This record gives sequence, structure tokens and C-alpha cells, in this order.
Amino acid sequence: MKKGILRNLAMATAVICLATGTAFAKGPQDDVFKGKLFAPDIIMKQQEELNLSKQQFTEIRAAVVEVQSGIAEHEWDMREAYQALMLELDKAPIDEAEVLKHANKALLAENQVKKKQMTMLIRLKNLLNAEQIAYLEALAAEQ
Repeated sequence: MKKGILRNLAMATAVICLATGTAFAKGPQDDVFKGKLFAPDIIMKQQEELNLSKQQFTEIRAAVVEVQSGIAEHEWDMREAYQALMLELDKAPIDEAEVLKHANKALLAENQVKKKQMTMLIRLKNLLNAEQIAYLEALAAEQ
């Protein structure tokens, strides 16, 4: 039982480290896309100030839903690869090639998740007009 808990904890730690590694590459307070791309929650919090049209709201919602459903498959692939990786790490001696094979699968899945997220952020920005973008850029500059 304890071995299973430790394995799950190790797997969760590995996923978190890899998933946040690039986000914190310049430091936890830096956001490389700050003022360039806008997360859907920021857009929705500012919905009234942005005066989003019904069409914009509908298209933003559709883009977010599409990405969320597409990401789920890759997250399952990533979890599966990390579980296999953790099983390999329990072996003695550790088969380096097998660990790296599973790590590569996990990183490929993670890359697909990030690619889908980036696509969504670009689509969201393209749904906004120049005034809305300027408002969100000013908001980001204040923070």
C-alpha cells in the first residue's frame, strides 16, 4: 500500500515538474505571453467591460470547449506514459532506454496539450476587435 502511494506521489511530482518547467523558466512571476495572448477566464471576467457581442461569446465558448475535449485525450496519454515510467524506475537496475521511451511519450503528449492551448489563445485573440485587445493589453500592463 505504501509503495503505491509513494509511486503516485512520485508520478504526480514528475508531471507537475515537467508541466510547469517551461512556464517557470524565467521565474514564477514572469508570463511570456502577458499582454500578447489572453486566457479565456480573463476575457470572461472582463466580458462586460469588453462589450463582447453574442457571436464573440459563442465563438469563445466553442473554442474553449473544443480545446478542453482535445486536451483530455493527451492528458490520459501523458498519465499512462508517466505510470509506465514510474514502474520502470522501481526496477533494479533501471532500464534507461525504457525510462526515456516513456518520458518521450509523456513529453510528446504534453507538447500536444500546449500546442492546443496555444491554438486556442490565438483563436481567442483573433475573435476580439482592436479596442478589446487594447483594453486587455492595458489591463495586463497594470498587473
